[in-house]
Amino acid sequence: MMIPIRCITCGKPLAHLWEKYKERVEANEQPGKVLDDLGIKDMCCRVIFLSHVDLIKNVAKYKK
Repeated sequence: MMIPIRCITCGKPLAHLWEKYKERVEANEQPGKVLDDLGIKDMCCRVIFLSHVDLIKNVAKYKK
């Protein structure tokens, strides 16, 4: 749903980088290069960005 605030494995803060990553990938930059530029070197953190599916807009349509 939403990007985790911190990496589940190493605890590095990640959420503040999500919007920058998303904008640059949508501008047809390679995800690996964007992650390198943002300083995300650890594999555990990279996996979170590469495998995340942003579903918040889909879920927000439904009420309880």
